[in-house]
Amino acid sequence: MSYKEKVLELIEMKCPFCGNDDTKVIDTRNMSENNSIRRRRMCEKCSKRFTTFERMEETPLIVKKSNNTRESFSRNKLLKGIMISCNKRIVSMEQMEAIVDYVENFAFSKNGNEIESKEIGNIVMNKLKDIDEVAYVRFASVYRQFKDIDSFMSELALMLKERK
Repeated sequence: MSYKEKVLELIEMKCPFCGNDDTKVIDTRNMSENNSIRRRRMCEKCSKRFTTFERMEETPLIVKKSNNTRESFSRNKLLKGIMISCNKRIVSMEQMEAIVDYVENFAFSKNGNEIESKEIGNIVMNKLKDIDEVAYVRFASVYRQFKDIDSFMSELALMLKERK
């Protein structure tokens, strides 16, 4: 029996029939479809058997939008935006997914479960700038919502200045 199994077996589980704290794990099975563990237990006092399910609690990542509303973080939504920016560019799917992974890991390590949308946009733009400048400009044009050609041109001028 592994250390992890010994620790889990020590967790007190009351018998639903007699309320006794002394129960024994008879069988443990991983339930891969919902990331849980199924345990068959037996009460040491009344000898009745029962089943428990243990599941890891996941904290959802929340995105705070510029208008102060909040919504759940969507990997697919972010990946779709990056894919649109990288359309017909030589950027691999692995590179795009790595950006999304970085954003997600950054958000959880920094704030726990909340990140501002402008922070996400800045991270993605910085990553895209290093990978493909055209994809960067495409993403920036949507993210920064350029009002006219002058604001777009000033962004391009900034890029050219940084390149030199």
